[in-house]
Order: sequence, then structure tokens, then C-alpha cells
Amino acid sequence: MPSTETSELSPVAPPKSTSRSRWRSMGVLVVLAAAIIVLLSQGILHSLNYFETVDQALHQRALLGTRVFRIEGVVKPGTITRTSSGASFVLTGPKDHEVFVDAHGSPPQLFQSDIPVVVVGHFTSPTSLDFDGSQILVKHTATYIAAHPHRVKAPNRTTR
Repeated sequence: MPSTETSELSPVAPPKSTSRSRWRSMGVLVVLAAAIIVLLSQGILHSLNYFETVDQALHQRALLGTRVFRIEGVVKPGTITRTSSGASFVLTGPKDHEVFVDAHGSPPQLFQSDIPVVVVGHFTSPTSLDFDGSQILVKHTATYIAAHPHRVKAPNRTTR
């Protein structure tokens, strides 16, 4: 006995979408894709800049303000003073600019005068030449300096 209910269970074609809703959906997808691309590119670009040289940091001092960043330079000979909280010293840049660093925490064993280092910290004020450091990273491989000859070399031209 044929049932009349079987015809009601057959698939029904979905209503045709209007071109307006299709354009709206595509617009939303384009905006989302653009936002994702911008966020990823900004994150990648930001992470590419591992540090600022002394010269770059002084040039951008007002922009950097007191936010935390990494500064690179060479430890000026005769300026290291061990303090109760770590060490203080002067960093020099390729153009002989100088920044006074007061670093808190124990300096690494390889820390010494006349070598390139990276210090994590911040300027004490947007106009100050004083840098408050929380970590000292020693750059002790000759391969880095050989790979970046225009960045930082020790004043005596050594590649430690």
C-alpha cells in the first residue's frame, strides 16, 4: 500500500540565496582574511627586530619611552662596577654614542669589558641616557660578528 507520506520526505532544494547575501558573506571573509594577515605580519615584523643598537635606541628614545626592549652595544672598557644588585657599565654604539646601564641580577660568566652584549630593560625616562636592565645576554660567538660586520664590533676590532 503506497504511502502519501513518502513524498514529503524527499529532499527539498534550498532556497536560492540572493546575490546581496552572497556579497555580504564574501565581504566578511575578505575583512577577516585581511585582519588575520595584518596581525600575523605585524607579529612577524616585530619579532624580527631582536634588539636596537645603542645608536638606534638613542635616536628613537622618545618613541621607546620607558617600555621594555633589548639594547645592543659594546661594554666600554673600565666602566664595569659590580653592585649589590648586579652590575653597572657603559654601552657604546657604532657611532660612539653611550648609554649608562644599571643591570639587576647576576651577570653571565662571560660578561667582561670590550665585548658585544644585549641588555633587556628600559630607559629610566624618555629623555634619559640611563638604562635600567634586568638581563644581560653575552654575544660570544665570532660567527655573529662575521655575519653582521656593520652591526657591532668590539672597539679593538676583535671578534670574540
